[in-house]
Amino acid sequence: QVQLVESGGGLVQAGGSLRLSCAASRRTFSSYAMGWFRQAPGKEREFIAAISTIGGNTYYADSVKGRFTISRDNAKNTVYLQMNSLKPEGTAVYYCAARFDPYSSGTYYNIGDYGYWGQGTQVTVSS
Repeated sequence: QVQLVESGGGLVQAGGSLRLSCAASRRTFSSYAMGWFRQAPGKEREFIAAISTIGGNTYYADSVKGRFTISRDNAKNTVYLQMNSLKPEGTAVYYCAARFDPYSSGTYYNIGDYGYWGQGTQVTVSS
């Protein structure tokens, strides 16, 4: 079991930046592949970014490529999502997710690939 707690959401103007954090409860955080998803009102949850357990491999949705950066700090049991050049359509609840995946360089973009989810943090981008 791993518990995830997101933070860093808020209100930002279009073109601005935010950095989301997701803190994990387990010291074995380094064995988990991590992902970020978002869900806008009335829409399905969608993939944003993923990072592998080892090797630092990353994968992004086309909609955020070049603007968002996922990273992890295993010493702090935390994964980050740096979001730049935010757009109003980025208004959503942002969730981090974890998949137990030791010694793997894989990245995952399907909701069903992840077994653990945080409670989400609201990001609102005003135009």
